[in-house]
Amino acid sequence: MAATLVQYLGTGRRKSAIARIFLRPGKGQISINGRAFEDYFKTEASRAVVRQPLLATETSDKFDVLILTEGGGQLGQAGAVRLGIARALVEFNSELRGRLKQLGFLTRDPRAHERKKYGQRGARRRFQFSKR
Repeated sequence: MAATLVQYLGTGRRKSAIARIFLRPGKGQISINGRAFEDYFKTEASRAVVRQPLLATETSDKFDVLILTEGGGQLGQAGAVRLGIARALVEFNSELRGRLKQLGFLTRDPRAHERKKYGQRGARRRFQFSKR
């Protein structure tokens, strides 16, 4: 009989970024799209955003995190990963839900890019008005 793989799934979205999270019991390694954590997220700020739910629940050394991301930019993907990890942790242990919700890690940030309107330079910026 084959050994079953124990993993907890979570999906996160932020702006136009989507992240699928696989939490597996392990030593705390994080890999993103087959790359090392430090290679993928260059800035310490985006790395800190990704680690927040693990540090808040004190589970950073209990799980290996496999992340598949697509779309958006670096900070959008980091926000999506944070939400996905928080959701996967709730799937692992529902008692963590209160703490993660209190810190705001289970709330999907609804802010997104506003579309450009016709007759304007951008979403809200108008063309320069000339009286004469």
